[in-house]
Amino acid sequence: MRTPRVYPFAMHQLPAAYQNYLASQTQHVVDAVRPVLLQSAADQRHGVRITYNSGPTGHQAHLDESIPYGEIVEDID
Repeated sequence: MRTPRVYPFAMHQLPAAYQNYLASQTQHVVDAVRPVLLQSAADQRHGVRITYNSGPTGHQAHLDESIPYGEIVEDID
């Protein structure tokens, strides 16, 4: 009998705005921004700014102190 894994961190539910954003995106965008949305949900202090640039990097996300937790702002870089 195997013992269950114990994870040192709690999984946090994503805010509705984050879930709605992910649901409306392609898998490529989801893969690019989801780690930052999870980070935001874990610390619950800052929102997320998602930028799009037409180069090879495409969508990028980062925590933004000026955005309230649970909100996403999209920009074109």
